[in-house]
Amino acid sequence: MNELLIGWASRDVSTDLPVDIPGQFYIRVSEGVLDPITVTALVIDNGQDLVVFLSADFVSIRPYLVEEVREKVSARLPGLPVEKILMHCTHTHDGPSYYKANQASMATPAQVPHDGIEIASSDEYRAFLTAQITDAIVEAFSRRAPGGVAFGYGYAVVGHSRRVVYHDDLSQRPGASGRPGMIVAGHAAMYGNTNDDQFSHYEAGADHVINLLYTFDPQGRLTGAIINVPCPSQNSESEWRLSADYWHDVRTALRRTYGEGLFILPQCAAAGDLAPRVLHYKQAQERRYRLKYGPDYPGTVREGLTRREIAERITGAFGEVLDWARKDIRSALPIAHVVTTVDLSRRRITDEEYASECRQLEDLNKVPFATTGTPKERLIHDSTLVARRNRCQRILKRYADQQTQPTLPMEMHVLRIGEVAFASNCFELYMDYQHRIQARSPFTQTFIVQLAGTPTACGGYLATERAVWGKGYSASLYCNQVSPAGGQELVEATVGVLKAIHTTEA
Repeated sequence: MNELLIGWASRDVSTDLPVDIPGQFYIRVSEGVLDPITVTALVIDNGQDLVVFLSADFVSIRPYLVEEVREKVSARLPGLPVEKILMHCTHTHDGPSYYKANQASMATPAQVPHDGIEIASSDEYRAFLTAQITDAIVEAFSRRAPGGVAFGYGYAVVGHSRRVVYHDDLSQRPGASGRPGMIVAGHAAMYGNTNDDQFSHYEAGADHVINLLYTFDPQGRLTGAIINVPCPSQNSESEWRLSADYWHDVRTALRRTYGEGLFILPQCAAAGDLAPRVLHYKQAQERRYRLKYGPDYPGTVREGLTRREIAERITGAFGEVLDWARKDIRSALPIAHVVTTVDLSRRRITDEEYASECRQLEDLNKVPFATTGTPKERLIHDSTLVARRNRCQRILKRYADQQTQPTLPMEMHVLRIGEVAFASNCFELYMDYQHRIQARSPFTQTFIVQLAGTPTACGGYLATERAVWGKGYSASLYCNQVSPAGGQELVEATVGVLKAIHTTEA
């Protein structure tokens, strides 16, 4: 009864084509592959219920990607409940674009002149990508075999607060000017300068807990693991080459220790206000790396040594937890997987904000495309301009939508595998919301999975009350579709389902 069947599969979905790389305000065009872009599927099934995890090295999971994958999997595996495919991303800023034209968060090549620069079709790449994801899910499902799981948590310093708070209001400083479509200045700034006389503190702390769920074959041999880390993978976030960022280094380090056949499924826990870099201790960090690593400096990789050290820390925590967690391998467990839609209160656009956006968009529309500079310089200028226009236009659309639609629907997965729970959301979720859920969860461990795909157009950062007060990037009208009140609604809905499934019979 409740015997576990476990299946794994993965695919390298890198491409040598000159694809758009989303993740910045400007368009970047891939100049090659720095390290592989990977999708990984894990099926855990007990005959009563199941979950299909699909982790991908991308910056986001768009609604149409979810729909296309579920449609293709359904055609290949008619009996599989495809709504129980939980797709989520690591939030690398160096994955290839699969976006539809005019449906990106910033700008797409179709909207921007790019004379002298070849950009491959994202539609063609998406067709390749969805086929590869489908193959991975089908393979993982077909490879289901008896096995067991073990779980635990450890500590690894990966994320740090990326929101800097100042005593003064940055918008009131001499020479301050607004950046329509980008940032609304206030007392806080993402990646703000800490070497500033008005620097007060970081807005939030950090979470150094990593949650781990290991899988084993019937002989007790390790086959793979879910590694849930509250930090996006964006050390090398401005590369012009495809990269999985620090997760590539983690995979390399773990497979060096535990074998090349080890499957690794990364999950990004709540980390909307966290990032894998220290802001106030840069000189000390440089000295640390110089003495620790010597001349072995990967100078061609942005923040390469930070990536390397993060991999060392995660590998250390992985081994420390494995040593004791494997004493309690379970091969039969209850599974309950609830997929539901929750309605979350919008972050409303005020009349004043609407009027301001109308004026700012009019001004941006008067700014011409670049006529001088190299093709790359013109592309950066023009795509940034279009991205700002697009973001202003979305504010106007949201203002219209909120008149009749005060909430936004979001697909949410809440599931249990024995005494471990997983709960998804589609946001770059601020850390406080994770702690509110975990503190009230009845389960021994609760893995929060952010940036999960939802069939609805809901996403962005979900900031806290204190962040909205401080403003800055990630906590302004441009970045927040859902309000802090909606964030608490997400907490309550998640906790409610967690408590309900905890009472289900084993």
